[in-house]
Amino acid sequence: MVQGDGRVVGSAHAAFIVVEGMWTWYRRNWRATVVSSVGQPVLFLLALGFGLGSQIEPTAATGGLEYVVYLAPALLAATSVQIAAFESTYPILSAFKWQQTYLGIAASPITPAQIFAGHLTWVGLRLGVSGAAYLVVAAALGALTGFGVLGSLAVSILTGLALSAPIAAYSATLQTEGQQFSALFRFVVMPMTLFAGTFFPVEQLPGWVRPFAWITPLWHGTELSRGAAFGDLSLLAAAGHVAYLLALLAVGTWFGVRTFTRRLAA
Repeated sequence: MVQGDGRVVGSAHAAFIVVEGMWTWYRRNWRATVVSSVGQPVLFLLALGFGLGSQIEPTAATGGLEYVVYLAPALLAATSVQIAAFESTYPILSAFKWQQTYLGIAASPITPAQIFAGHLTWVGLRLGVSGAAYLVVAAALGALTGFGVLGSLAVSILTGLALSAPIAAYSATLQTEGQQFSALFRFVVMPMTLFAGTFFPVEQLPGWVRPFAWITPLWHGTELSRGAAFGDLSLLAAAGHVAYLLALLAVGTWFGVRTFTRRLAA
């Protein structure tokens, strides 16, 4: 990329210019996201971990752990998925259709691929900050077992990005007012949150439902998050989960670059 003064700027720098623009807006409006990013998972942890969890005895289903401890790293992954899904739906549509900020950026030397990379980078930063804030509160509540949760935080970011990339690619194709997003959240994101192992083991689902849970990024992220927190996941299983999430991220990125390029070149 070449700036107006003739200086050459690399792809990474161009992506961070996009991130800088998003941060400029966010630092003035971050309070609107506190409830969904941090307050909501903490309330779930309090209500289910300490409320309902007080009636659940540690068993093999919870790995012999108190329910709040079992729940805490899974909620981190689930929250990342929800944040990533939102950040890759209406904000994308707005940047193309309503505010048209991406059209303005594309008029500069920044390419559609760099805009997409900037979006994913921004989502990753949002997930990291929100996840870290949640972990601080969870630690204060005594719901964490050790420093393995730092690995859970890294896993949650990867899980969110693995979902963000394909959703962002899809959002870039829409010319409507975003009615499709209601179906996406109702029939994909919400069922995934409820039935992909966040609140109870997938093995307790009917046999015919389990494959639907296994193909979701959240199930893989939940297994990795708990494995990192508790140190009970084999290296082979961890590698398989990571490979699946990286494959989703790679495929989503490939489609995202194509849809962004097609939309911005139109």
